[in-house]
Amino acid sequence: MKTIKTILLLGVGTLTLAACAAGPNYVRPATPANADRPFVAAVPSLVTADAPQDDWWRLYEDPVLDQLVADALKSNTDLRVAVANLERARASLRESRALRLPQTSITSSGQYGRTSALQRAPGLPAEDWRVDGGLGVTYEVDLFGRVKRSIEASRGDADAAAAAADAVRVGIVAETARAYADASSAAERIGVAQRTLDLLDKTVELTAKRFEAGRTSRLDVARVSALQSQQRAQISPLRAQRDAALFRLALLTGRVPADLPPQVGMRAATLRLERPVPVGDGRALLARRPDVREAERRLAAETARIGIATADLYPKISLGASVGSTSNGLSDLFGAGPLRWLAGPLLSWAFPNIESGRARIAQAQATTRAALATFDGTVLTALQETETALSTYANTLQRRQFLREAADQARIAAKISRAQLREGRVDSLIVLDSERTLAGAENDLAEADAAVAASQIDLFRALGGGWQSDPQRIALVR
Repeated sequence: MKTIKTILLLGVGTLTLAACAAGPNYVRPATPANADRPFVAAVPSLVTADAPQDDWWRLYEDPVLDQLVADALKSNTDLRVAVANLERARASLRESRALRLPQTSITSSGQYGRTSALQRAPGLPAEDWRVDGGLGVTYEVDLFGRVKRSIEASRGDADAAAAAADAVRVGIVAETARAYADASSAAERIGVAQRTLDLLDKTVELTAKRFEAGRTSRLDVARVSALQSQQRAQISPLRAQRDAALFRLALLTGRVPADLPPQVGMRAATLRLERPVPVGDGRALLARRPDVREAERRLAAETARIGIATADLYPKISLGASVGSTSNGLSDLFGAGPLRWLAGPLLSWAFPNIESGRARIAQAQATTRAALATFDGTVLTALQETETALSTYANTLQRRQFLREAADQARIAAKISRAQLREGRVDSLIVLDSERTLAGAENDLAEADAAVAASQIDLFRALGGGWQSDPQRIALVR
């Protein structure tokens, strides 16, 4: 009884010290100065300081796009991989938490054999079954915080995996919207090219009639016909671009191309958002971006691993107890005679060979410094991407405005030249030049509309939205 009391007192004494944990306590790193200020490239007439909308794709008010995003968040293969990685990280966290509980083991064995006369007790048969069974319980006293730091590291890994899954969601939403915008823009450019071709058909017909009437030369007919063929040749690449965008949509939504709903390809106008975009500020951006959160959680996990490596320098203490029995035959296995038990602490220590342990600490510290540098770089990248997206968006809108004005003037010039050609006031060369100018202006404007849609999506992606309101998002394990 005295021995048992001594063991219990030792266990209580070591448990009171278990709150100590080796290694540094994690402190979230500071962000760069002025990182939380309004964006430098923000143009007040184009953006607002309001918080960005989580489901930003709904601003386009397109039910087909809404459904495509929902399908992608449900079935995308990259997202399935990210969710599986998250589940694995959370399983590892559960494993680390289980180290705080006593570990049990059950052993049993049975052997049939012959015992020599010198080894067996009088009256026992020479040949018989030898049966052994036992139950063991061990509990690691986390004196230096090895278990605590292991849980912290696993929790950081699980949180980082959740942030990585959120980053995949952001990318999937943006790429789905981009593919849909590309398909719509290609369809609109096909329409523009077809309308230009229709006008050229009329010009070719008019020039041919003037040639038959002897009012123009064969050269004029050949020139207009060549421009007509050039315009017709532009339609095929646009159709290929549209098909490629639709096939990307099929991949993003987890479908084969043949299963893509017909309504996806029915839109023939580029996505347009004619209102200021809410962008918030730098502080909100860094709190929202999943890649920043992932880098911060990786840093927390690596910091905890310094404590794990440091705790390995010190003794590992476990409290254990076991009970078992060994008997000849099953009848006496749990009898009073063969029953055995023991209890007490177990001390294991790698001292004095601690150089390898110090090397592991140095490795963990270096890895943590790398994680800190990665976090700082991720913060700067997030700000750089957002500022670049804002600048690109503003300048793309300005370019589109100039091209719109140019297209308007080209239409007026082409209309006037065709009217003057019918009246015989100008030759077909002037009409040809105006038609070529109009075709180029219409195509440039359609490309500018597509560039505006792409820059809007790039901006939304840089802002980091698209995961907060996902109903299937798995909550972080804390």
